[in-house]
This record gives sequence, structure tokens and C-alpha cells, in this order.
Amino acid sequence: MEWYKYFSNRCYVSFSGGKDSTVLAYLTAKVCVLFDCKLILWFSDTGLEFPEVREHVKTFEKWLKSQFPKLDVETIITFPQDKNGKRILFKDVILNEGYPILSKKISRQIRDVKKLGQNCWAARCFDGRETGMYDLRKWKFVIDAPFKISNKCCDIMKKNPAHQFEKDTGLFPIIGTMTCESNQRKTEWLHNGCNAFDTKNPSSKPISFWTEQNILEMIIKYNIPYPSVYGEIKTDDQGEYYVTGYNRTGCIFCAYGCHLEKEPNRFQMLKQSHLKIWEYCMKPVTNGGLGMREVLKYINVEVE
Repeated sequence: MEWYKYFSNRCYVSFSGGKDSTVLAYLTAKVCVLFDCKLILWFSDTGLEFPEVREHVKTFEKWLKSQFPKLDVETIITFPQDKNGKRILFKDVILNEGYPILSKKISRQIRDVKKLGQNCWAARCFDGRETGMYDLRKWKFVIDAPFKISNKCCDIMKKNPAHQFEKDTGLFPIIGTMTCESNQRKTEWLHNGCNAFDTKNPSSKPISFWTEQNILEMIIKYNIPYPSVYGEIKTDDQGEYYVTGYNRTGCIFCAYGCHLEKEPNRFQMLKQSHLKIWEYCMKPVTNGGLGMREVLKYINVEVE
């Protein structure tokens, strides 16, 4: 509510179609009804979403209208594009910039070493001159990988389109990220709070302090629809909610953190749930695919 008041209702919800942003959209709809203002849901069609998520994005607006008859709501869909207006695909990113593997931090460090050489600070992290949390000697071998590695994918496919949308519309974002998802998000929340009014790119993250349990409880309590790729929502012996399908539905081909997952990992699950997408993902680039089999094998991640 504070965000809408501060920016005179010139706001929008960054709507990924996942369960977190779906709950956020529902909560924001309540505010828009109260303030008698339009709810704008913005979806960046990156081509990296599960088909079930894309379908949910197209139908959720209708459900919201059924719940809030007085609500004026619009779903706006754009896509990543270059300076000439040409659509950017994930394949363009991995071939021109590099694959997103391990983590944003590590992929950036690898990119820096390859670009700046052994005299840059990142090189110190891989050769043992930096210790503790900066010690990346474990991943030194990845510097010599026969493929490009970069942290640029998120910027190109998500952040840049969002900034362009804000520039074109003059709207300010409401984002459904939570601190439990990463230390970086926790640090940002501790520094800025839920509403970052004075940052370079102002944004509201009202569910930052929520947990996965809060999200699932909201969905059950208010019977909020969500993408079928999550499966069913059930409770375990301790009364904790869990989903029977995918727990996270971010970018299908993103490899960040997959080396830490228990089997079946996200790519093994992808083979079982979406075989054709998995085959395209694993097929060599020279054969028209994304070449992910080679990449994941290089960092010892099983794909089937």
C-alpha cells in the first residue's frame, strides 16, 4: 500500500507466473481494489519458462477478475530484444556471452579471469591468494572449459527487459522475491527493507520476509490457481506443506546451483516431465540444440 501511495499508483507487478509472483499478484489485486486503481501484471516472455507456466500467465487475469469483479487488470507481455528490436533467445546468450553455471558469483569470476587475465582480482580467488569465502580453487579447472561461461544471462533476459519496460511506461516494480532464496537477497533486504525508494532502480519486494510455507499456505487458504508443473500441494507428517512436482519453476535451462541438488536433479526431472524440451537442451549446438549435456558433464552433473 505504501508503494502505491508513494508513486501515485504508477506501479506494476513483475509476474513470472510462478507460485510466488502469483500470490504477490493476488495480494496486490486487493490493494488495487482498495485504491480503485489498475493492476498491471508484466511478464517477460524469455522462452525459458515451462509451458505450464506460460499457460498460467495467460489465464490468471481471468481468474483475478472472477474474484474481484471491480478490478481493472491488464497482463502485458514483452520479450528480450536487442537495440534493433530483434528478439534475443537463450541460445544467443550462451553462444555470445556464455553458459550460466555454478552460481552468479562464480560464473562472473570465471568470465572476469578469461576477459581480464591473471592479474585481476578474480584470478586470486582461483589460485589460492584469496581465502575463506573467496577461495574458489575447487572450480579452477572450469576456467579452461571448452565453452564460454558468464553471469550475463539474467541481465539480458530479465533485468534489461524490466528496466526497458519501466522506462517506456514510467511504472515502478513490485517483485516477489524472498530472502530465504539467497544470501544476496537477504543482504539487500536488510539494507533497503521491503521498499527500496532511494536506490538507483527503486523496487518493492513486500514478501521478502516470507517463507515457502507462507506461499503454499496462501494458495491453499484462498484457493489460488497455480501452474500444474508444481504438482499437488500436500502436508507431511510434521504438518509442513510441500509440492509433489517442481519446487522452483524459474528458467528451465539455467544451471545455477544444479551441482548442489540431490538426484533426481532438475535436468533429470526435466527428462521425465518434458522429454522434447530436455532433448533440445542436451543436443549439441552443432545439431541445433543448446549443448547443455557437454556443459553439465564438465561440472559432474548427471543429466539422465
